[in-house]
Amino acid sequence: MQKGLKIASFYVIVTLFVAISLFLVVEKNIYYMFALPILLGVVMLYFLSYDKVLFLIAFLTPLSINLEGLDIGLSLSIPVEPLLFGVLFFFIAKLLYEKKFDNEIARHPISIVIYLMLIWILITTITSELPLVSAKYLLSRIWFVIPAYFVCAKLFKDPENINKFVWLYIAGLIIVIIYTTINHAIHGFSGNSAHWVMTPFYNDHTAYGAALAIYLVFGAAFIFMPNIKTSRRVIIIICFAILCLGMVLSACRAAWLSIVAVIGVLLCVLLRIKFKYILTIVIALVALFFTFRHQIIDVMERNEQDSSNNLLEHVQSITNISTDASNLERLNRWSSALRLFEERPFFGWGPGTYQFVYAPYQLSMNKTIITTNYGDGGNAHSEYIGALAEMGVIGSLIVVLLVIVSVYKGLTVYRKAKNKESKILVLAATLAIISYFVHGVLNNFLDTDKLAIPVWSCLAIITVIDTYHSGKTNFRDTVTEDQQVLNQ
Repeated sequence: MQKGLKIASFYVIVTLFVAISLFLVVEKNIYYMFALPILLGVVMLYFLSYDKVLFLIAFLTPLSINLEGLDIGLSLSIPVEPLLFGVLFFFIAKLLYEKKFDNEIARHPISIVIYLMLIWILITTITSELPLVSAKYLLSRIWFVIPAYFVCAKLFKDPENINKFVWLYIAGLIIVIIYTTINHAIHGFSGNSAHWVMTPFYNDHTAYGAALAIYLVFGAAFIFMPNIKTSRRVIIIICFAILCLGMVLSACRAAWLSIVAVIGVLLCVLLRIKFKYILTIVIALVALFFTFRHQIIDVMERNEQDSSNNLLEHVQSITNISTDASNLERLNRWSSALRLFEERPFFGWGPGTYQFVYAPYQLSMNKTIITTNYGDGGNAHSEYIGALAEMGVIGSLIVVLLVIVSVYKGLTVYRKAKNKESKILVLAATLAIISYFVHGVLNNFLDTDKLAIPVWSCLAIITVIDTYHSGKTNFRDTVTEDQQVLNQ
């Protein structure tokens, strides 16, 4: 009797849904009802299978589309940011109900640096020139960091989930690469089209290139994973080749430089050069640059090779600061940011405010053909200099501290890990972080889901392997209560 009643109820509900949908479509031209089953399905995932939401986010992040100029004054990446906000809501609700979180993750050095970052963003939001803009920035940073770092850290305590999460992002990214390559071919693989053929999935080729660089590292790492069937390894190699193709066709010079830096660090690791020596080399190179900056700039100013369809010429254009509009505009943004910093060196102008306040600080001699005065030209094009202008010297130092702590912990865990899978994954995550933050010298994308999800999840991988996996001789031995209760 009860079974028959349930079946009858099901058919009644389906019939009502179809009838209401047809009425709204035919009579009112309203199509939103067709999205209701998908919406209800996603809501059920939050309650019944929380981890599936995170996997869905990983896959959809490369495929999400940014909606600009919404009535609420926000740009929104659909569908990923609403999903992230849902994860944030459920995380806070669960935290308030249980009144506890994994202490090992909460007290990890990377977590502590993240707390410092969020606290300083909050402080500089209070002192901001545009408090509403900074409040939106703080909110977006929270709904990126908590799902992609803290919630993913609990998810990654099951080591198989690390592989799933990474490969789901790669799967979504490969779809974008195929779309971009076809679109690029339609336009004759021209240099100009390389800047926008990835739209609407990525705003331009720099963000696209940064994502490719991160997952190119993971693609290479998975080729060397032990205990993989030959057929699966062949698939991994094919995926790696597709990522390489995307990287070459992206024409993103900053991404190419980041891969060169990754190879340099990898060689240091394989040669067993200690972290303190690597750090010393980096500091020495930075010191040499500032010591001989005038001579270096003189050489760069003599380079008049602009961006080109020719790969070699395009690489040569990286150091062109005499005629290349992109390079000159970046210098304009940096010099404007430094002038903003000089005026407010401690608290800065407020998180997320750079693009709204920098225009008056541009010098006429620094302006280029792509310069804008209307606050629509993007940010400071540097994670470090942008933070300097928006959050003062402490804000910039916290970014540097995050890089140093993350790389130090990653390389330390790599050396002490007792199983090969842990070594490969933590090294891949560390090199991916290096690729992003080298790229971050020339661009900044942590305020977008496209790069925030990869970067914070890489930090979660380092934290979890350090805390739970590195000491085990078998990578898959980890069984915890959190695995069993994650979905409850």
